[in-house]
Amino acid sequence: MASAKASATYIRMSPRKVKIVLDLIRNLPCEKALAVLKFTPNIAAEPVLKVLVSAMANAEENHNMFPEDLYVSECFVGQGPTLKRVHARARGRSDRILKKTSHIYLAVSDGEE
Repeated sequence: MASAKASATYIRMSPRKVKIVLDLIRNLPCEKALAVLKFTPNIAAEPVLKVLVSAMANAEENHNMFPEDLYVSECFVGQGPTLKRVHARARGRSDRILKKTSHIYLAVSDGEE
């Protein structure tokens, strides 16, 4: 079973939000996964859509697979480095704001042995 991979790193979004979208498309045919992502109102759908299109293009160009035979075989998200910021509070104090980043990984396969 051949597979093609794509990834997006340092996406300025919490991995928890991205995981919700990835759970929607796991093990779906790529045609259906594209439709689901286009009509999902979640903000994380946009970077996941870009990674899926990139993985499909990699499969077509590098492995000579047909786009209509592809399905999402593997997708997961990892946490990237956290950006630490300071927010001014009352009486001269400060609070930390943690801005999380994500690394999105996606693989598509054609189902052939």
